Amino acid sequence: MTNKTKQSFTRRGLLKSIGAGAGVAAASSFVPDVARFAHAQSSGPIKIGFQQHATGIGASYGRWYGRTTEAAAARINAMGGINGREVQIIAEDDGTDPKRGAEVVEKFAKQHECDIAFGTLFSHVVYGSAPRAGELKLPYFVVSEGHHVASGALNRYTLQPGITDVKSQVIAMAPFVSENLGKKVTMIYPDFAFGHDHRDFFTEAMTAQGGEIVASIAIPPTETSFTRYFPQIPRETEVLYHVMVGPAVLTFVKELGEFFGPSGPQLFGFIDSLEAVSFGSPGLEFLEGTYFWEGNPRHAQADQSEHDKAYRAAVGVNEMGASVEDEKDVSTYAHMFGCWETLNIIKAGMEASGYSGPGDRASLIEAVEAMTDMPESDDHPQGAKKFNGKTHQTFGHQYISKVMDGKLVKQHTTSIEDGMYEDEVDYTQMSF
Repeated sequence: MTNKTKQSFTRRGLLKSIGAGAGVAAASSFVPDVARFAHAQSSGPIKIGFQQHATGIGASYGRWYGRTTEAAAARINAMGGINGREVQIIAEDDGTDPKRGAEVVEKFAKQHECDIAFGTLFSHVVYGSAPRAGELKLPYFVVSEGHHVASGALNRYTLQPGITDVKSQVIAMAPFVSENLGKKVTMIYPDFAFGHDHRDFFTEAMTAQGGEIVASIAIPPTETSFTRYFPQIPRETEVLYHVMVGPAVLTFVKELGEFFGPSGPQLFGFIDSLEAVSFGSPGLEFLEGTYFWEGNPRHAQADQSEHDKAYRAAVGVNEMGASVEDEKDVSTYAHMFGCWETLNIIKAGMEASGYSGPGDRASLIEAVEAMTDMPESDDHPQGAKKFNGKTHQTFGHQYISKVMDGKLVKQHTTSIEDGMYEDEVDYTQMSF
């Protein structure tokens, strides 16, 4: 830790910064005031390079990640920006492609002269982009769920502080599946790093609960028809665990219902299989009574917090998780909160480290590494979290919901501790 960093932040100061903004309400009241930034004009704006899946298989996520990012930035600017400087979001489409992802990271650093890069979701794009971010010494804040960061496979410049990873999610939820749905499980997952994390970590977690994975079916993420895969599901299957991504998710779930009809194993799905898809879509009636993991409950619950209400208003989402402007435009509500929360963490880190420019990037990373508890607030509407600075990974609550009368109704909330695991890396021991 540098002397400058030691002088510019303390743990108490960090926690105070993290909680800043609690109680701020809807985005309609967040009107940027140019005068707020007048004293900092000589420094110019804080440039955040937003690596967006605007096209490719991640496009539905990218669109809502974009809306959430813009709403979060507007709120931050309405509160005076970061260190008195306006936040400017510079978006570049990576096509949900690893090679283009690395090119976008380089463009942020060399062409746009961004302070940091932010926003990536799909794990194969993170894997393709993070090495280049490390080479360019560009802090890279990903909003993914893969175990890539916490596994130690990346570098000190790559952090995932605003959303939990698959390993944490499945460890937390396996007991519920084993105790309530069954012990003989067939898994259906996308054939790339994100899906492999599900396969590996859920297999391990279910085995620890006395369960068994009787079959694992990997499907190419660009597949458009799935019926030919379903005969591979063994007859003894008690639980069908499904997680699918990409533009064909609705087709996948519809074909699953057509294959099993009124009978079949218990279904436990990751909401990824229906992100950006309405549960009222024709052909999804068979999902009634089935279970889903949600990173953040799409449908407003009976115990909805004031923080969730404020967040929904800010991003323009109604109680059913759809756009207030078009109820057919369903959000990726279980994931996109990570953009909102990560931007608030970046703000807290920059303020704690006294960030003024690229020369302070190492101090910024050290400031974020020093964070621990993140209380539920308007900054963190999904719920409280604990950040592990050694592994650059956050831990939080997981939600299991049941489809009841076409609505996702929360049945179980895991504790933060349910999803914690032993450290696999200590990034703080790596040099910059």
